[in-house]
Amino acid sequence: MREDEKLVIKVPASTANLGPGFDSIGLALNLYLTVEVFPGSEWKVVYLTNELHDFPEDESNFICATAIKTAAKYGKEMPGCHLRVSSEIPLARGMGSSAAAIVAGIELADSVCQLGLSKQEKFELASQLEGHPDNAGASLFGGLVIGCLNGGEANAAVFNDIYFDIVAVVPKEELLTEASRQVLPELLDFKEAVAAGAISNVLIAALLSGNWQLAGKMMAADRYHHPYRRKLVPHLSRIEAIAAESGAFGTALSGAGPAVICFVERGKGDKLASSLRKQIPDMDVLSLEMDRTGSNVETEYYQVYK
Repeated sequence: MREDEKLVIKVPASTANLGPGFDSIGLALNLYLTVEVFPGSEWKVVYLTNELHDFPEDESNFICATAIKTAAKYGKEMPGCHLRVSSEIPLARGMGSSAAAIVAGIELADSVCQLGLSKQEKFELASQLEGHPDNAGASLFGGLVIGCLNGGEANAAVFNDIYFDIVAVVPKEELLTEASRQVLPELLDFKEAVAAGAISNVLIAALLSGNWQLAGKMMAADRYHHPYRRKLVPHLSRIEAIAAESGAFGTALSGAGPAVICFVERGKGDKLASSLRKQIPDMDVLSLEMDRTGSNVETEYYQVYK
């Protein structure tokens, strides 16, 4: 990087699963992790968002470590950089904050070390580091992403021409993904797995065809994780009922939770958000949209005074 140059990396948040699309469906949201990158002789991270201040300020920072690992994978040595990091993404709420950080680290290494990675190569690497392709794919590609990891290969179909409003209900309390995964069964009976997969298939078909009521019905019929995680997120049933009464066609735990995502027909999101704020004042309610761009890196130049 030139001394008068900075990179601006912007990565969207995401919600995963949408109910029965467990570890395979992701949706990009218009909340962003932003990383400003300046040349430096050593790693230094400055946080512009209060919630981030407990994270490391050196190369052990997750974004820096991901960049170093990515560069090494392609035979390059990642130089130290100065980062200014801000984030609109709620932490440990199931809204893809870790996937966004992984994607930011990959984009950082790709840009600074001039790796020339394709979106597909970034997707495979991010999916492997994250362990599943839903959040990573949504943060990279934007839109609605249906993906799978097959061995070391990641595959995805991306759809950007789907239109509905999104409202997120975000509790004040965190829920770590590890704790949320511990309540899931290690095995599913074959018949149960087939039934669960069929529900997921119908969800995708309903979303792609704009059959919102059917999509909501399939979200409510999930057999993969909602039945097991409800005891960790007792507010889910309450939000489902209030959202349905307020016009939402579907509701789902966002990723591992505890945030809950509500879906409503286009143009009705603000009304739904207003209703939820009145009835659930103890939680944050965010009126959101689908991000259709995915991760983005821009180069900016500025005057250096000596």
